[in-house]
Amino acid sequence: MVTAYVMIKANTGDADRLRSEIDDIEGVVDTHIVAGDVDLIAKVEVESPGKVKDVSATSIQAIDGVEDTRTYIAMD
Repeated sequence: MVTAYVMIKANTGDADRLRSEIDDIEGVVDTHIVAGDVDLIAKVEVESPGKVKDVSATSIQAIDGVEDTRTYIAMD
């Protein structure tokens, strides 16, 4: 099992809608709206690093209102 955290920058006013849409993506186990440099953090648990790419680069980045993402794979 691979765990990753996706930091998501959202268009102003879109965080609540994005949280709901991101939570519906297969492999996303939790999404939080946060304060700071990013607007949301999604926890992803999938079978392989390639699946992390599918969730982050393909599914999350394709959602209207997502400006940018940064993905971090847990090492422990």
